[in-house]
Amino acid sequence: MIGADAIVKCLEEEGVEYVFGYPGVAICPFYNSILESDIQTILIRTEQNAAHAASGLARVSGKVGVCAVTSGPGATNVITGIATAFADSIPLVCITGQVNSELIGSDVFQEADITGAVESFVKYSYLVKDVNEIPRIFKEAFYIANSGRRGPVLIDVPIDIQKAALKKFAYPESVNLRTYKPTVKGHAVQIKKVIGELAKAKRPIICTGGGVLLSGAEKELRAFAEKYNIPVVSTMMGIGVMPTKHPMYYGMVGNNGKPYANRAMNESDLLIMVGARVADRAVSQPDLITENKVLVHIDVDPAEIGKNVGATIPLVGDAKYIFEDIAKEEFSCEHDEWIKTLNQYRDTMGKKRNPNPAYVDPAEFIRLLSEKMEDDAVYVADVGQNQIWSCAYHIVKNGRFLTTGGMGTMGYSIPAAMGAKLACPDRQVIAVCGDGSFQMSMMELATMRQFRVPVKIIVLKNNYLGMVREYQHYNYKDNYSVVDLSGSPDLEKLAMAYDMKFMRLFNMENVEDAIGEFLSGEESILLECVIDPMDLV
Repeated sequence: MIGADAIVKCLEEEGVEYVFGYPGVAICPFYNSILESDIQTILIRTEQNAAHAASGLARVSGKVGVCAVTSGPGATNVITGIATAFADSIPLVCITGQVNSELIGSDVFQEADITGAVESFVKYSYLVKDVNEIPRIFKEAFYIANSGRRGPVLIDVPIDIQKAALKKFAYPESVNLRTYKPTVKGHAVQIKKVIGELAKAKRPIICTGGGVLLSGAEKELRAFAEKYNIPVVSTMMGIGVMPTKHPMYYGMVGNNGKPYANRAMNESDLLIMVGARVADRAVSQPDLITENKVLVHIDVDPAEIGKNVGATIPLVGDAKYIFEDIAKEEFSCEHDEWIKTLNQYRDTMGKKRNPNPAYVDPAEFIRLLSEKMEDDAVYVADVGQNQIWSCAYHIVKNGRFLTTGGMGTMGYSIPAAMGAKLACPDRQVIAVCGDGSFQMSMMELATMRQFRVPVKIIVLKNNYLGMVREYQHYNYKDNYSVVDLSGSPDLEKLAMAYDMKFMRLFNMENVEDAIGEFLSGEESILLECVIDPMDLV
C-alpha cells in the first residue's frame, strides 16, 4: 500500500461518500487510487467551490465534508472556501497535493506554502513528512474538524509521500490529543446559576446562533423554550433553530434584522446567548446588550466567551448536552406580560415595503416561494441583497436555511446547494442568488449537469451589485462606482447551453403559477426574477 492508497482507505474508514475537488499533478496519485474505491469524486469547476460544496454537505448531514485539490494555485484557490468554513465553524478536511518533499522551499513549479497561508483560517494543519503517519494524521484531522467548535483542517501531502510505501496500515480506533480536550458537558454549578436567574427573570430571552444547529440541539432548545414560554431570537446563522412561524420566535437580530427582535433583546433582563459569537453583524453595540441585564453566554469555544462582551454567567459546553442537563431540572418562571409586550411589538413594528409593481417584489416572491416549498426543504441563500431578503422573508418549516454569515462569501449558494443535494438527494434544495453572486459560480452548472445534481436556482436580477449600490446610495449620495453589471450573459441562452430548463418572471403577475411550475419535478431549473434596480432591503 502506498500513501495515496492509505489516504483513500482513511476516507473509507471515516465513511466518506463524496470528495469534491480538482486534480493536478501533485494530487494525481490520490485521484488514481480513489478509482478503486466506492467514494464518488465530484469535479468542481473551480477550487473555491470544492470547499463550498463540502460545506453544504457537512451542514445538512452532520458529517465532515472533504475536498482535495492540487498544489500551488489549486491550493491557494481553495483558501477562500476554507476561510468561509472557518468563519461559520463548518467541519471540513481539505487535502492538498504538494511538490516533492526535498523540493519544498525551493520555489519550484506550483509550490505554495499552503499550511502557512491558511494558518489563520483552520483549526489545525498538517504537512505529511512520513507516509507511515497518514492513518494517525487523518484520524486526528476528522476528530478535530468535527469536535468542540467545528471547523476546517488542512492536510498537505507531498507527491513523493503519496507514492511511498507504508510499512503497515492500521487505522487508529481512538484519538488522544494531550493539548486538545474540548469541553462538551456544561459545569453543573454554572447551570444551577442559569436556572436561578431564570426563576427570577421577568423579561428573559434566548438568542440562538449557528452553534445550536452545529450541535444538533434544535429539538432540546425548542422543548426548553416551549416548556417555560421563553421567547427566542436568532442571529443570521441561527435561522432555522426555531420554525419561522413558531409563536415563541421573534426573528433575526442585527443590522438587517427585525426591529422588534432587536428591541426584545435590548429590553430583556436576562439574555441567554447560545452558540453565537456576539459579532458586529448581530450586535453592533455590545455594551447595549449588557446594560441592566444578566447575560448568560453558552458556547463550546471558551475563547468566544468574553471576547466581544463580558458575560455575567459564562457556560462552556456543547448546547445539546447543556439543554439536556437543564431539562432534568425543575423550576418555575412566569412572564406572561413580557410575551404580551413582544407580541405587540411584532404586530406593530413590522417593516413596511412599497415595491415597484413593474418588477418582481423579492420580499413577496420569497415569502410565496417558502409557503410552497416542501416541509423539509433546504434553502441556500447567497450574499448581497438576496441574502437579506432571504433572511427576512424566507419561512423555515422543518427544513434548513444555509448561508455564509461569518465571511459573507459571494458565490457560495450554488456549490453549497450541490453538496446539500448530494447529502440529501430526497430533499428539495433551492439556491437563491443575485446576478452578481450567480456569475461567481455559474461554471458549476456544468458540474450539476455532469453529475446529475438537480438543484433549483433562482437569480434575483437587477443588473447591479445591489448591496454595494445600496451602501453607495446611502453613504455616497448615489455616486455609484464599479457596481454596474452591464455585459452580463443572457441567462436563457446560458441555461440552454447547459441543457437546463429556464423560466423568467418580469413582475408579480401569475407568480404563484410560476413558482408551482418551478418547484414541480426533480430536474434542475433556472428561474430569473427581474427586480427593481433601485430596490432597497
